Amino acid sequence: MEKATRFTLRVKITVVIFLVLFFLPIYTGLTDNGFYLDLVNRLMILAIAAASLNLILGHGGMISFGHAAYLGIGAYCVGIPAYYGVDNGPLQIFLAVAASGIFALITGAICLRTKGVYFIMITMAFTQMVFFGFVSVEEYGGDDGLVIDTRSNFGSFINIEDNINLYYFILISLIICLFLIHKITKSRFGLVIEGSRSNEQRMRSIGFDTYRYRLICYVIAGCICGYAGALLGNFTNFISPEMMDWAASGELIFMVILGGTGSLLGPVFGAAAFVILEEWLSSLTLYWHFIFGALLIMVVLFARGGISGIVTYLGNRKQ
Repeated sequence: MEKATRFTLRVKITVVIFLVLFFLPIYTGLTDNGFYLDLVNRLMILAIAAASLNLILGHGGMISFGHAAYLGIGAYCVGIPAYYGVDNGPLQIFLAVAASGIFALITGAICLRTKGVYFIMITMAFTQMVFFGFVSVEEYGGDDGLVIDTRSNFGSFINIEDNINLYYFILISLIICLFLIHKITKSRFGLVIEGSRSNEQRMRSIGFDTYRYRLICYVIAGCICGYAGALLGNFTNFISPEMMDWAASGELIFMVILGGTGSLLGPVFGAAAFVILEEWLSSLTLYWHFIFGALLIMVVLFARGGISGIVTYLGNRKQ
């Protein structure tokens, strides 16, 4: 009965969230306020990136401090072809996913041979290498960034130059990514990843090549985040190395922890809380980062399940 109640509560919350997201463009159109549309676009893109990080952090126990590198790689795979007049959408998406996957495969093969603080530091080191690499390339704007004149062209399928079409394209992408991650975590593959986080030595003893499983999971997470980067490049019409700085990776970790590690909707809750609080607090004070830091400490100390854990707790009390 308890499990059924929890499931029903999660379903209700999920339905409400996506109904709000689905009808938001109608509200913004009636009120002639595109600000909220832009805010939610950014929220959903960051939710995809945070969900991909949650796949390796929340389920695999791999604390990557370099996950934002894939956001930057994905965005540049849109911006660089556009710089040369190539706006083919499927090609840009393919390049974003492929480049992110290759980078994740190469770096993951090295990073996953380490553990703990060494894993954290080496993932951050690889990200900073990419960050300074793009900073040094003056052809694509260097530290100043690069303006994307035209968004990805998908032909007659969808015109994302229209902001409403772009919004629904991002929304559908979020739903598909969450569904994909759900299927992965509930599969045999996902159970091996979960088992490797809990007791890697035991998983090896029963015949699983945990290194290979964790590497594949790491690559999948990189590909999804690279796709989010491609969406981000199209949304902002501007790319810069700051997208992949270590601070951006810290923000993604913040979202995952705030929303609740290991839960499907946790990254969505975390991204929503992050974006809304950032927008609100930054309008109040220049020192909003201090408040954010204090909030994270409180979540870690008093709500270890994050927002998702609080929702589950409230659901249990109602029972």
